[in-house]
Amino acid sequence: MSAVRTGEPLPVVLAGARGHGRSHLLNIHRLERLGLVRLAGICELRPLDAAELNGLGEPEQSSDLSALLASTGARIAVLSTPIQTHTDLALTAARHGAHVLLEKPPAPSYAAFRRMAEGVEAAGRACQIGFQSLGSHAVPAIRRLITQGAIGELLGVGAAGAWVRDEAYFRRAPWAGHRRLGGVDVVDGALTNPLAHAVATALALAGADRSEDVEHIETELHHAHAIESDDTSAVRILTAAGHPVTVAATLCAERPAEPYVAVHGSRGRITFWYRQDRVLVQRAGHGPVETEYGRTDLLENLVAHVTGGEPLLVPPVATGAFMRVVEAVRTGPEPRELPAGHWRVAPGESAPRRVVDGIDALVDASAAELKLFSELGAPWASPIRAEAR
Repeated sequence: MSAVRTGEPLPVVLAGARGHGRSHLLNIHRLERLGLVRLAGICELRPLDAAELNGLGEPEQSSDLSALLASTGARIAVLSTPIQTHTDLALTAARHGAHVLLEKPPAPSYAAFRRMAEGVEAAGRACQIGFQSLGSHAVPAIRRLITQGAIGELLGVGAAGAWVRDEAYFRRAPWAGHRRLGGVDVVDGALTNPLAHAVATALALAGADRSEDVEHIETELHHAHAIESDDTSAVRILTAAGHPVTVAATLCAERPAEPYVAVHGSRGRITFWYRQDRVLVQRAGHGPVETEYGRTDLLENLVAHVTGGEPLLVPPVATGAFMRVVEAVRTGPEPRELPAGHWRVAPGESAPRRVVDGIDALVDASAAELKLFSELGAPWASPIRAEAR
C-alpha cells in the first residue's frame, strides 16, 4: 500500500504522452492524487488537445524538452520516446537537474547505454529503467526460493513469449520494425522491445542482471512480417555462473498467451507469469503452490528514492546484462526471412497478421528444454547462430 507523502509534490515532465506514453500519463495522474507528484509539463511534437487532457489538468506543453525542463523546474523526467532518442534525452534531463524514468529498452546499443548511464551518474541524478516486471515482489521471492534450495540445484532459466501483432503494429511509428533508420541504430525487435521484459526478467531470476554476469550469447533471429527487424527469435545466454538462460519470443503466435519465465531446478520448477505477478512452485515431495504477489510502481519507487533514499529497483547497472543481449542482436547477422510455406495470413484487429505454423509449441518447448529453435527441429530455423562474448 502506498502512503501519501507530506511536503510538496515533485514536478514531473513527461516526454511522449501518446501510445504507450498514455499509460505513464495516467500513472502520473494517479500519483498526483496521492500527493507525490505534479504533472508540470508534456513534451510532444504535437500538443495534446483538450480531449486527451480531460481531467489531467493544464500542464505546460512544448516540443523542446530542454526548454520545458528549464521553464518547469522539473525534478523528474519520464521518457517514453523512440528508442534511438533515449540516450540524448536522458542526458538532457540530467543536465537540467532532473532524475529520470527511462522506458525500456534503455538504448539501442551498449555504447549508447554506457554513455547514458555514465552521463546521468556524473550529473548526480538517478535513473530508473522501465522494466516494470522487475518491480514485482515475486522477483525477490523467487530469488529467495532459489537461494534456499527449494527446487534443488539451479539448472537454467527459460522464458516464453507468444504474442499476436498485426501488420498495423509495424506501421505504428516510423521506427517500428527497424534495426536502424537513416543510419541510426533502433533495434526494435521482438527480443529487444515488445518482449524485452521476458529477457530482463529471466536474467534477473538467474541472478545475472549485470553486464559482467554474461559469459556468452547465441541468437537466432527471424521474421515472418515484411520488416527489417525480428518478430520470431530465440536467444541463449550463458551466465558467468555457468547457467543457461533462454528466451523464445514471437509476435506471430497462433493464439496470444501470457509470457512467462520458468526456473528449472534439479528437484522442481518455478513458473512466473510476470505480467500477472503470479508464481507456481512445483517441487518434489510437495503439492503445487500458486501465489499472487504485489508490485511496486517504478515511478513511485523513483519518487521514494529522490525524497527518502529508497533504493532504486531498476538502476542502469541492473540492466547491463539485458543490454549485452541488445548488443548481440544489433551486431548479429540480419534476421532471416521465414519462407512463405511456414507462415500464413490471418485476420488481425486492424490489419492482417502473419502466423508462424507451430510457433506456440516451439516457444513453450524452448522454455522447457532451454533450447533454440534450430535445436528443436524447426524446419525454418537457421542452424548457424550469431554468437557473442
